[in-house]
Amino acid sequence: MTGTTAIDADEARRLRDAMTDKIVKLGPATSPQIEAAFRTVPRHAFARPGTRLEECYHGDIVRNKKDSDGVTLSSISAAWLQARMIAQAGIGPGARVLEIGTTGYNAAVIAEVAGPDGHVITVDIDPEVSGWAAAALQATGYGDRVTVVTGDGEHGAPGHGPFDAIIATAGAWDIPPAWLAQLAGSGALVVPLRLNGVTRSIGFRKDHGHLASTSAYTCGFVPMQGAGARPETFYRVPSPGGGHITLRFEDGAPARPPLPGDILAGDPAEAWSGLTIADLTPWSDLYLWLAGFQPGFCRLDQAGDPQLAGGGPVMKTGWYPFAIARDGTLSYLTVRNLPDGSGVEFGALAYGHHADAAATTLMGHLHAWDARGRDLPEDAFMYWPDGTTPPLPDELLSIFRKRHGTATITWPAQRTARTPAKGPGPPQPAPDSRASATSAGA
Repeated sequence: MTGTTAIDADEARRLRDAMTDKIVKLGPATSPQIEAAFRTVPRHAFARPGTRLEECYHGDIVRNKKDSDGVTLSSISAAWLQARMIAQAGIGPGARVLEIGTTGYNAAVIAEVAGPDGHVITVDIDPEVSGWAAAALQATGYGDRVTVVTGDGEHGAPGHGPFDAIIATAGAWDIPPAWLAQLAGSGALVVPLRLNGVTRSIGFRKDHGHLASTSAYTCGFVPMQGAGARPETFYRVPSPGGGHITLRFEDGAPARPPLPGDILAGDPAEAWSGLTIADLTPWSDLYLWLAGFQPGFCRLDQAGDPQLAGGGPVMKTGWYPFAIARDGTLSYLTVRNLPDGSGVEFGALAYGHHADAAATTLMGHLHAWDARGRDLPEDAFMYWPDGTTPPLPDELLSIFRKRHGTATITWPAQRTARTPAKGPGPPQPAPDSRASATSAGA
């Protein structure tokens, strides 16, 4: 697809090896077969025409197709994430694999891992994208090991299964019945599952009628198109300083704008939790907690907005992409650096008539997550197809209603929370540890 007339093969090899070295160092390449596959498949051959060689091998996303508004429609995912998802699927020699969404590159890497006795079926709804992929696979020698199908991935690949592994490379709001029907009994499903706007690449296995997770990683993907698409609801709020913010609701969208148009005209309320986290320590599961337990949870985008994104407390503490918008009040997380430089302290900013109460409520969720969610295990995720019923366990449960079933997160048992060094007062109580908590889903 690059369409370049002069590719330096030695330079491509050097860049490919350097990219693979980074993957190995990060840890996703958990087998010699995965490492060898990334050293073998020419990533540049699957990039859009004119893509620089260095861009193909920096290891990050390579955007192959955009719409008229610049929104990415098809991309080669980050190499480390592709390696991790292949490892999640446990693909071995001779495996028959279905890939949902294609550029051709990931399918070729999977084919290398599966070996000459394996086969990959890769499906994409966009005929232009599937055509590019088929041509690139043929040109790179994978045409007989990978079959490209143009069709809606919601239906899988009828007539080609059963599959030892199914890997979705588009953000899926739900798990369609066709994937479960086409997955072998002992097979693995790896899906970037959207949970009220927060996405995790979850490795699932069948377990007595439902799916149980074996691994989960933070990720982001272009959303599914076709029958499996889940439209978002958007509300735009202007800023007095110019520009605007956009609230993006995936589940539980309000029927009317949840915020007044002048909400950003005043100064925000500010609260600090006393809860700290060391540098380079993951804490993205905090957003999963809020997605499951806090009504009004939404994604927050900003454009040209000096008041909210660049001024006041936020300038000192950074910008975060999720918020709570409900009852005329906007609140969101922030952090500030610790004096000794060892990490950050969590806080909240809030706008609106009930800003102080909203900031305090967010502090309560921070303390509840600190006590229950900092160590979310890999087996915490389950998916219950229609006709099955999630049990009501003693542990705290987040519930996400879907079109074809229900996704759940079981949070760890209560532990002794860290004693805050300072804070706005006693935190709000955590949700009842013996009750189910249902997100504002469809």
